[in-house]
Parts: sequence; C-alpha cells; structure tokens
Amino acid sequence: MRLAEISARLQASGAKPCHEFRVMRLWSQGLAQDSGRRKPEDFLPASVRDVLPGVVDELHALAQVRSEHAAQDGSARLLVALRDGQTVETVLLPRDGVCVSTQVGCAVGCLFCMTGRDGLLRQVGSAEIVAQVVLARARRTIRRVVFMGMGEPAHNLDNVLDAIQLLGTAGGIGHKNLVFSTVGDPRVFERLPLGPVKPALALSIHTSRPDLRAQLLPRAPRIDPADLVEAGERYARTTGYPIQYQWTLLEGVNDTDEELDGMVRLLSGKYAIMNMIPYNTTEGTGYRRPSWERAAAMSNYLNRRGVLARLRQSAGQDVEGGCGQLRARRTIPIQPMG
Repeated sequence: MRLAEISARLQASGAKPCHEFRVMRLWSQGLAQDSGRRKPEDFLPASVRDVLPGVVDELHALAQVRSEHAAQDGSARLLVALRDGQTVETVLLPRDGVCVSTQVGCAVGCLFCMTGRDGLLRQVGSAEIVAQVVLARARRTIRRVVFMGMGEPAHNLDNVLDAIQLLGTAGGIGHKNLVFSTVGDPRVFERLPLGPVKPALALSIHTSRPDLRAQLLPRAPRIDPADLVEAGERYARTTGYPIQYQWTLLEGVNDTDEELDGMVRLLSGKYAIMNMIPYNTTEGTGYRRPSWERAAAMSNYLNRRGVLARLRQSAGQDVEGGCGQLRARRTIPIQPMG
C-alpha cells in the first residue's frame, strides 16, 4: 500500500491537510490516535472520526512482527509479514536506529549478499516502509532510519522517497538521520536533490576497480567508481552531509594494497566517510572475511592518507541480521504468551 492511498481515503472523508497531518504524525511516530492534549473529538470533523477506526485497523494490518531475534549487541532482527503474506526483515540497531527493507528480495544480485538469491519478488509500498518504522518505535526510541535492508532503494524510488518525505516531516526524523543506501543509479542523483527532505546518502562501492565491481555487483548500473564518487561529491556539497561509502571486505578479493591505493585516489579530498565492513558469513558464497588485524591495518592506512575511514562491525551478526544476511524467510507464527 502507498501513502497516497491513505491520504485519498482521509480526504474523501472530508479531512483537510491539518487533519491528515495529525493522523499521519501520530501513526508514523508510533502513537495512538487519542494521544496528546487535543483528542480526536476536539480537532477532527465527525466524518473523519467515523472512518478513523477503519483507517487505523488498515494501518495496523500493513506489517506485523512474526518473530523477533535479539542479538548480543542490543540489536534485533524482526521477521515482518506484509498483508499478502510476503515477508521482509527489519533490524533494530543500537543507538536508536532501525534498518528497513524497501523490496521483497532484490534484483542487483550482489555475489556476497543473501537478499538477492531469489531475485526481486515485489516492491514494498511506501506505507509498508513507514509501517516498519512504526513497529520499531513500538519497541524502542527511534531517531535514525537507514534504508539498507532488503532491496535496492533506487529500484523502488517513488515509494522510498514518499516514505522519506513523511518520516522527515510528520515522522519527526532529522533529515541527515534518514540514510538512503544504494549501489548507485543515475536516477538517485537526479531525484534526491529535488525533494523537500534530502536524506543522507550511502553509496555501496566495494572496490575501486570497474571490472571487479561489475563482477561483484552483476546487475548494478555500469558506473565507474570514479564517476560514482564524483556524483556523490556533488550531492554531498548540495546537502552538507558527507557521503557514506560502503566497502564490504572480502579476503583475497578486494582487500589488497592495490585497492587501498585506489580508494585513496578516489576519495582523497572528498567530503566522505568510508565505512569498511568485514564480510558477514552467508551460505554458499565461498567468500571469507579478512582477519580483523588486516581490516584494522587497512582502516589505519586510509586515515593516514587523508581518507576518513571507520571499521564497522555489522549489528546483529549472531542472529543473521548483519549486512548481506537478510532475506525473505518463512513466517513463523508467534505463540501466545502465558
């Protein structure tokens, strides 16, 4: 379901923009519709109040948690069922964040990622994307939303941008705390600067070599890493947020000294942060992560050469909630408590 469908239903009942904003604000912030000092009967027209219970039920049915898997680092992987029975995974992150999914499956087919093994099954609607944030807010405080879960956000651009606009306005999330992650697509650089809410941008680069990138990301747009960085730099200067580059480290593949020097050439002097993420184990890929000592040495080298680099441990690895580990799993009914 799209957010526009909810808006149309409210407007058909006589809701004005201020009424619609109230309903969407309370929902997207995980609050009940009778929250606050002004109750519905004090603010909403009777015609809107008449349809409100049905709208609330519909919003609640958009996405429901079927299982929750807590990790040792304070994160948690949620298996979320959508109304048609398809599933996505949402990850509660340490430090008040949530990672949401934008597609069921993925068409990019990165060789080191589980999400795209079965291809793209369907798009996730804008209301379903926001509903994942609502589920997270029912469990903890959420101040940061990253669009880094299942799917390639650039392949579902209209829905993702609609969700970002709501979360960055009525949803109360700071714009720089909405992080749009992509392998790179010309439409991203055309559309993101035009919106009223301009999210931070994370670009999955993974290598400085065009040939290796084409091998690792077989169905990503054929953009030379140098051109990707230049497009990212323009967006960074427009928004005032540094670009977050993502580099999944694969032992013997992209952890070489040659790659380090290539990254220095690409990112030296750029408004950028390099997030180095040692590969998270997934079945059947044949890849391995480099030793932590090697990864740390790579990070230190980049920092010494003027590239701001951070060595990251993906949240939730012990419950398969880390980068590249998410997939459309079978739903498992939640057992009643007691």
